[in-house]
Amino acid sequence: MVSYVVRRVLLGLLTVLLVLLLLHLLTTLAIQLNGNPALAFFGDHVPSASQLHAVEVRYGLDDPCYDQPGNPCLGPFWERLVQYAHGDFGTDLQGRPLTELMAQAVPNTLRLFVIVTITWLIIGMLLGSVAARFRGRPIDHSIRLTSVLIDAFPVFVMLVVYRFIFTVPLTTWARRTFGSDSIPALLFKPSYSNDHPWITLIVPGLLLGLTGCAPFLRLVRAAQLENYNAEHVRTARSKGLSNGHVTAYHIVRNSSVPVVTAVGFVFADALSGAVITEGVMNIRGMGNLLWQSVQKSDVSVVVGVVTILSVVTIGVMLLVDLAYAALDPRIRYD
Repeated sequence: MVSYVVRRVLLGLLTVLLVLLLLHLLTTLAIQLNGNPALAFFGDHVPSASQLHAVEVRYGLDDPCYDQPGNPCLGPFWERLVQYAHGDFGTDLQGRPLTELMAQAVPNTLRLFVIVTITWLIIGMLLGSVAARFRGRPIDHSIRLTSVLIDAFPVFVMLVVYRFIFTVPLTTWARRTFGSDSIPALLFKPSYSNDHPWITLIVPGLLLGLTGCAPFLRLVRAAQLENYNAEHVRTARSKGLSNGHVTAYHIVRNSSVPVVTAVGFVFADALSGAVITEGVMNIRGMGNLLWQSVQKSDVSVVVGVVTILSVVTIGVMLLVDLAYAALDPRIRYD
């Protein structure tokens, strides 16, 4: 097991390195083709040559390779790796350290993902289990139809419809009925509030979680249906075990391996959804930080945030691999 973990960690580090290299090559090519991003520092003001050079030096854009289309600029890439190894992720165009920006953004993104995960577990696992238990009955058809309808509405459509159609009447009704500072009024608030971080994240988290729970729900149903007719389940029932015990220990547990696999993929989708969710709902998280950095052409922040998100995604994939052995003792890695 230890050797497996070591191999997975080394493979994860190699993946991070490849992601960083690919990101560097893409940003380098974009700079070489589209022009110097240091100009974004001055906005509409036309800088002098000395001012532009000073900004290029400050953000590491003064290497001549950025003026040579097709040059991979491996020297600046190595310098960036060394800076990352020392915990230096650079600064944004206003000179603020990226580590401080991320320290302010990470808690909100974590809160959002807590709500998203709870939504997956409750809606995906619960409805998937109910659909499998009552296969072919009206409730099964209703749940499957609901999952198809959820798939038909991407997260950005849900967010835009919710924010620009439902939030105003719901907030007005809640304020008149319960008061301006009541929980219902804050719950339907159209934007994030620093004073009430959890309650103003509930609805965006639910909408983001809904988009991921539809495939989750169908996978749970399919995995549990396969186990309902398995030999080990029939053997357990023939021993006189209760239906609840058989469901919990022999059906749900054995159905969890493919479900855990899906968690990794759904998590990666949720990260991309978080960028849209935080951008639309003005949530000051990692997604919003990336959203604003792209709009401002702030290359150092974009590269830094994507790097952190890549590391987090690979860490989740590693945890998913380790969860296999805990859920299914037949799986051995040594």
